Parts: sequence; C-alpha cells; structure tokens
Amino acid sequence: MTTLHYGMTLPIQGQSKLMAEPWEGSAGPPELALVARACDAGGFDNISVCDHVAVPRQLVDRMSTVWYDPIATLGWLAGVTEHIRLLSQVYVLPYRNPLQTAKSFSTLDALSGGRVVLGVGAGHVEAEFAALGIAFADRGRLTDEAIVSLRRLFADEWGGGAGETDDLGQQPRPAQAGGPPIWVGGSTAPARRRAALLGDGWLPQGPPKIGMEAAVAEILALRDAAGRGDEAFAMGDMAVFHVGEPSWETGRYCLAGAPERITEFLVGRRRLGVTHVQVRLRARDATELVDQIAAFSQTVVPLVAAS
Repeated sequence: MTTLHYGMTLPIQGQSKLMAEPWEGSAGPPELALVARACDAGGFDNISVCDHVAVPRQLVDRMSTVWYDPIATLGWLAGVTEHIRLLSQVYVLPYRNPLQTAKSFSTLDALSGGRVVLGVGAGHVEAEFAALGIAFADRGRLTDEAIVSLRRLFADEWGGGAGETDDLGQQPRPAQAGGPPIWVGGSTAPARRRAALLGDGWLPQGPPKIGMEAAVAEILALRDAAGRGDEAFAMGDMAVFHVGEPSWETGRYCLAGAPERITEFLVGRRRLGVTHVQVRLRARDATELVDQIAAFSQTVVPLVAAS
C-alpha cells in the first residue's frame, strides 16, 4: 500500500493575495519558526518556500511583494528544525546559471545533513524575466537544460567532465548521493512531461485541466515509456483543510470537518497514485495554525495510515 507523505508551503514567506491569510501581513520570523517547528514535531515530510525575485507593480494587487529569498530562508529553516525536509516550491531555474543553483543547493544539503528537495519550475511572470534580462519564450528550454546540468553537477565535483564545467570544481558536495531529488512544479502539459521525463517528483501548481486522475495516469505512462517506471517518484497533490467544524467561513476550496471526512479524501488521492500531499490548513493566526497542524498529525494521519 502506498504511504502518503505530507508537506506544507509555509505561511509568511510568500504572501500571494490569493492564498495568504490576513494575519500573515503582520507576522515574521518568530511565527515562521513556530509553524516550521510544529510541522517538524508533527512528522511532516517537508516544509517549502516559494521564489520570486521582484514583483512588477501591475501584479502587486494579486501577488504582493512579500516573497522571502528561498536559499536564505531554507538555510535559516535548517537551523530551527531537526528532521523535516526542506523544499523549494518552486525555484525558478531560468533565473540562475545552473552552476549557481548547484552551488546553493549542494551547500544547503551539506549544511542540513541531506534534508533538501529541489523543487523547480519554469516561472510565469513575464515582467520578472524581462527585469532579469532573460527571454520569457526560452524558459521551457532553459529549465530542461538546467535540470540535465544539475544532475551532472550534483553527481561530480567537476560536473561530470563534460561541457563548459569540466575545469570548474564545486565543494562542499551534497550530503545525498547524487544530490537532492528534483521535483518539477507545474500543472500544464509541458510541466507534467518535464516531471515525468526529467524529474524525481511532480508538484502540481493548482488542479491540472485534464483532472488529477488523468494527470497521474499520463505521468506514469510517460515514465514507463521512457524506461523510468521502476524508479522512485514523488507524485504530488495539493489540498486545503480545516480539522474540525469551524465557527467561521473557511472558503469553498477548503474541506472542513471531522478527521474521518478528511481521511476519506486523502485515501481517495492515494488510490489514484498520489504519494505526497502539500497541505494548507486554514487558520486565523499562527497559534491556531499550530493547533491545526497538531490536530491533522494526531487525528487524520493515523486514520489514513490505517485505511
């Protein structure tokens, strides 16, 4: 039976106005550490942070400008947690040279004792690409090329002795053999194909248009056709919950109620082939979120495992 693992994209560090709770605007490092430690204590598989370099003014009403730097934040989180994995969800590969990305994540993996998962994506904010001097139309190709380069750079101090990196060495080396696993983000057809053929996992960014069941089947079929069907793969999903009956409106995308109701949903996802669920728990402040993390860990997770 497939084991479900749970992660959380942390509040505060990325404040999209479509997702952030009102309390996050006045919160900071103390609350961020509190939530991260609660996930660690609750046995979550990972905590994740987002990536935007600079948000154009015309998108501020939807995105805000609050996006913590992922490498700095994950490094800090490594120091305030003990066991939980550290995920970038997602690091925009076209924004950086693969040498720079490999250096950052190899160092982070070494310092954290091998707890890093490199979640990557092609990016979506055209004005951000323009500000960085990168062609928006090239983002898919650049992402594919970067993943291939990162595999080589993670595997060998000298980049595998190929291409422009054969005379350039990098240390420290990642703690994980072969480097951090690479999970590919995105729900579009190109992103799903990239995840299947180049990634070690898939991080959907919203529901795929073809539906979750079809998307999972497609990725598995692509991997089988490429001879990768027997390799380990993290099949991701996203869900919004509130454990218990809320006395306030939690939104139409939130599944709220008894642990058994949430368990039924998660068991259904597991039947589809999902292995990793990025969980968002609705709460009105950091204390309530910590309570929700504990409730989810202590009531829902054991029920799913026993089902």
